[in-house]
Amino acid sequence: MELGKLTSLIKLILNKNQLSANIPLEFGLLSELGLLDLSANRLNKSIPKSLGYLSKLFYLNLGNNQLSQEIPVELGNLGQLSELDLSQNLLKGEIPSEICNLNSLEKLNLSRNKLSGLIPSCFEGMNGLSSIDISYNELQGPLPNSRAFQNASIETLRGNNGLCGNVRGLPSCGPFQSHKHGLGKIWAIVFPLFGGLVLLIVVIGVFFSKKRKELHRQQSSVHAPGLFSILNFEGKLVYEEIIRATNDFDSRYCIGSGGYGSVYRAELPSGDILAIKKFHSQHVVEMGDQKAFTSEIKALTEIQHRHIVKFYGFCSHIRHSFVIYEFLERGSLATILSNEEKAKELGWSNRMNVIKGVAKALSYMHHDCSPPIVHRDISSKNVLLDMEYEAHVSDFGTAKFLKKDSSNWSELAGTYGYIAPELAYTMNVTEKCDVYSFGVLTLEIIKGNHPRDFLSSFPSPSSVVNLALNDMLDPRLAAPSRDVQDKLISIVEIAFSCLDANPESRPTMQIVCQQLCT
Repeated sequence: MELGKLTSLIKLILNKNQLSANIPLEFGLLSELGLLDLSANRLNKSIPKSLGYLSKLFYLNLGNNQLSQEIPVELGNLGQLSELDLSQNLLKGEIPSEICNLNSLEKLNLSRNKLSGLIPSCFEGMNGLSSIDISYNELQGPLPNSRAFQNASIETLRGNNGLCGNVRGLPSCGPFQSHKHGLGKIWAIVFPLFGGLVLLIVVIGVFFSKKRKELHRQQSSVHAPGLFSILNFEGKLVYEEIIRATNDFDSRYCIGSGGYGSVYRAELPSGDILAIKKFHSQHVVEMGDQKAFTSEIKALTEIQHRHIVKFYGFCSHIRHSFVIYEFLERGSLATILSNEEKAKELGWSNRMNVIKGVAKALSYMHHDCSPPIVHRDISSKNVLLDMEYEAHVSDFGTAKFLKKDSSNWSELAGTYGYIAPELAYTMNVTEKCDVYSFGVLTLEIIKGNHPRDFLSSFPSPSSVVNLALNDMLDPRLAAPSRDVQDKLISIVEIAFSCLDANPESRPTMQIVCQQLCT
């Protein structure tokens, strides 16, 4: 779609037309868009998750259409959004708690849909929210104790037979209908807080057996004996240890966050340190998080490589769902490059090794795994470094197993600035999508920051290669020796071959590895 090319577009108003079918996924590529109004049309199907990439969006109106399915949790990434209107549609399911991440939100209109369940208690923390309309849905339970809800008129609340609260026209809530203590749906008098432990499923090790009786025999094959010494009993034990080690996932232990989850540092009594990626949703049954959760598990349990983060296990629980993997001391490459002192410590030799490490990981995934695995989100935030500055590719929540002899169409996924351009038109995922992202990442490592502005100044990769290398080097590092300079020139040329607009013209990661190692 041609609109996907208008990456400098600031406002797009197409309301009150006869537009039909679905909202194009390519809208997620309009990175400068601040206002999007598609109201009063005939748009149907689901709201695309790709709208969550519009980081500068402050106004979104999709009201008065025929949109169905659930509200995508990715809308919670729109940190600049001040007004959101999804009224007069056919949206169903619960109001996602991720809406509470919209710290700039002032007006919210979800009226005249088919939304059900409780209103998330996290609305109580949205101090900037001043206007809400949730009328004519199927919502129930108490109103959140926030200014927007407590000052709402009955007109903005009516049509929900199960609501209660201190608003004239609504019944008062019973003594046990409370959002306090974060119990959400689980009322204290009906379900004990830990009643869901019977549903706990923990899979330990890369070669987990489906029968719990075989767990002890398999522990001997796991290359982390200290870590698993506490797991001689049931999975409940490691679950409780992780809860204690993170103080029930307190923000003090959070070391990073992304679209689907946050990562926590957990030090167990044994002294072992883990990285725990906890998915944002409280209930993994929500489709968006469920898909990411199962994708990451499937990918990690089937791959082993020195440049891919080690996977130790996962937990699927009614309260929390998370994956457990090795803790890498230096954190993400993005964090290092954004820090003046840490970036200086990452010298030319280490940077070239990081590039080679990522290339080897991708070559393994594309050429040594069956079926091949496409990561789909190669970026500096998803490359972790250990104490020796060795690279480890992480975060497989959007990974895709390629189907042979068939199409591999998928929704847009990845980090803006790294996504292959052909995905705006075809949505057909191939290994060459990762190749393009690798090219962007390579230039970022050499430049010390994302090459977005640098690339946009030139019409083609070939014209950039002819520039002096000094224009592309991170100025925070000392000038490289002649030998290193020659190697960097070769790496830059490889990077730009990966950025070819035609995916068929890009090299495979196997060829890239061969070129980098010669």
